[in-house]
Amino acid sequence: MSSNPYIDLAQKALAYYLEKGKVPAKPKSPLAKPFQKKRGSFVSIKKGGELRGCIGTLSPSYDNLWQEIAHNAIKAGSKDPRFPSVSKDELPHLNFSVDVLSPLEKIDDVSQLDCKHYGLVVKSGNRQGVLLPNLEGVPSVDEQIRICLAKGMINEEENYTMYRFEVERHL
Repeated sequence: MSSNPYIDLAQKALAYYLEKGKVPAKPKSPLAKPFQKKRGSFVSIKKGGELRGCIGTLSPSYDNLWQEIAHNAIKAGSKDPRFPSVSKDELPHLNFSVDVLSPLEKIDDVSQLDCKHYGLVVKSGNRQGVLLPNLEGVPSVDEQIRICLAKGMINEEENYTMYRFEVERHL
C-alpha cells in the first residue's frame, strides 16, 4: 500500500468492492479533515504505464471527499466503458492516482488557460469534454481544447462554454 491516504483509500475501496461486491462503509470515527470537504475527484488507474481506468466527478456527488474517492475508484476499476473490469489478480500490478478538483471557473478566453496548470471542461448543450491538467501528450492549450471538443463530440464551429479547474494531484 501507499503512504498517501488518498491513494490508500482508492486502492482499498476497489479491493473491497472486488472482494465483497459493494462499496465500503464510511468509517464510524470522524473523517480526517481533508476527507470531510465536498469536492469532485478523479481516480486514474494504470497498469504498466498504460491507462486501465479513469472515472471522476467535476463537482461533488456525495457528502464528503472520502465517499467521492471511494465511489470513483470503484467506477474507474469496474465501470469505465473503455476497459474490462479490473480483476482481483490485477490489483497488485496497478498504480492509482487521485486528483481532487477545485470548483469549476467559467472562462471567456483561451489566454486564461494553461494546460500544465488547469484542467478544462468544454460544454455545448448536454455534451461535454473533460481533460485533467498536465497530461503527457498534451503540450499546448490548443491541443487541450481539441481533445476536449473531440471527447464531447463538439464541433469547433459550435458555440461552447469553457471552464477551468485546478487539481491537487496524489500519485
